[in-house]
Amino acid sequence: MLKRFSRSATVRFALLVFALQITGAAVVLLTVRTITENRLTTSATDHAAHLRALLLEGWASDGVDGLVRAAEARLDRSDRPQSVVLVMHRDGRVLAGNVAAWPPNVEIGPPATIEIFRVARSQPEAMRVIGTVLPDGTRLLTGHVIEGELAFVGAMEVAMVAAMIVALLLAGLAGWAAARLIAARLVRTAQTVAAVTAGDLDRRVALDGGSDAFEALGRSVNAMLDRIATLVGELKLATDGLAHDLRSPLTRLRATLERALAAAEGEDGRVAVLRAMDEGDRLLGMLDTALRITRAEAGIGREAFQSVDLSALVADVADMFEPLAEDRGLTIVVTQAPPITVPANREMIGQAVANMVDNALKYGDGTIHMSVVEVAGAVAITVADDGPGIPEERRVDALRRFGRLDAARTESGAGLGLSLVAAVAHLHGGTLELGDNAPGLAARMTVAR
Repeated sequence: MLKRFSRSATVRFALLVFALQITGAAVVLLTVRTITENRLTTSATDHAAHLRALLLEGWASDGVDGLVRAAEARLDRSDRPQSVVLVMHRDGRVLAGNVAAWPPNVEIGPPATIEIFRVARSQPEAMRVIGTVLPDGTRLLTGHVIEGELAFVGAMEVAMVAAMIVALLLAGLAGWAAARLIAARLVRTAQTVAAVTAGDLDRRVALDGGSDAFEALGRSVNAMLDRIATLVGELKLATDGLAHDLRSPLTRLRATLERALAAAEGEDGRVAVLRAMDEGDRLLGMLDTALRITRAEAGIGREAFQSVDLSALVADVADMFEPLAEDRGLTIVVTQAPPITVPANREMIGQAVANMVDNALKYGDGTIHMSVVEVAGAVAITVADDGPGIPEERRVDALRRFGRLDAARTESGAGLGLSLVAAVAHLHGGTLELGDNAPGLAARMTVAR
C-alpha cells in the first residue's frame, strides 16, 4: 500500500508543492535573519571602530594622559550608555574604563563578539569589541553593547519558528489543494476511459473550452475514442461479412459432400466423404471460434449483457457434459454455491465455461471440480482436474491462438478453446489464470461484478 501511495503522481505532485512552499518559506526567513544579524554586527563593529578613532585622537594629542581623559569623557556621556571602554597600562594596570579586566578571549586586531560584565552591572552583556595595542604597549579596548539587539534577534527567531509552523500548515494546504485540483481535472478523463473500458463506446470527456494541458488531453482522448469507435464498427462489419462469406461456401461444400455420400457406392468412398465432412465441420467450428475471439477482444457483445446467475449456469454446463465425462471414465463435481448474479453475455460466458470443461475432459484425469466463488469485486469460476497439468513455463503458450501443447495432436481441436475463454473474461472485465492443482490444471476465470 505504501509503495503504491509513493508511486502516485498526484501524491508526488502534492509533495513537490509542499516541499517548494516549505523551502521558499525557510529561505526567506533565514535570509531575513542572516541579513538582520549581519546588519546588527556591522553596526556594532562600526560603533566600536568609531569610538576607537575618537580615543586615539586623545592619545595622539597628549599620549596616555590624553587617552585616559578622552575615555573618561566618553564614559561620562549619558547619551552613550552602550559604549565599552578599557585603557590598560602595559604592566596590566587599568587606567580607565567600564570593564574591570582585559577579556581573555579577545585578540588584538579583529573584532569579536563576547559576553562579559561591565563595571557596576549585575548581569553579563553581549558586546562587539575591538582590541588595540598602542606603540608604547598600552592596550585599548573599545566596543558597543548589543544585548538589546540580540534580544531582538532572539524574538525574531521565535517569530520565525512560529512563521515556519504557519508555513508548514499553509504548505500542506497548498499541496492538498494542488493535488485535489489535478485529481478533479483528471477524474473526468479517468471516468470516461473506465466507461469505455466497460463497453460504453459513445462516452466522451466533457470539455470546458479552455486552452490548458487538461483540455488538450481531453481533446486527444476524445479523438482517440472516436477513432476506436470507428475501427470497432468497421471490425464488426468486416467480421460479420467474413463470417457470412465463408460460411456460405462451407455450407455448400457440406451439402455437396452429403450428396456425394448418398451417391458413393463403395465403403472406402463413404469413409472418405465422411472424413471430408468432419474436416469441413472442424473448419467451420474454427472459423466461428476465431470470429468469436476477435469480436470479444474488440468489446463486441456487451450490448447483450443481462443478469446471469453464474452458479446456475455452471451447474447447467456440468449437467450437459456429465454423459461425456462418464464415457471417458471421469467424474464432474460441482461445489454448491448460492445464486451469484452478474451482468454478462450469457451465451459467451456459457461457451467459455464449456470450453474450460472440454479442455479438462480432453487432457485431465480423475475428478473434475467446478466451483463459483465471490472474490474482491469479482466472481471466480474455477475448473480443476487431476491430469498432468501444464508446466508453468508453457501456460502462456496455452492461451495463445492456435496454441497446442500436444505436439502429436492426439485430441481434436484447433488450440482456440482457452483463447476464447481469455477473450470472454477480458470482455467481462476479468482474466483467465492457469494454475497448479497439484496434480492437474486449475483454470480460473474471473468476471467483474
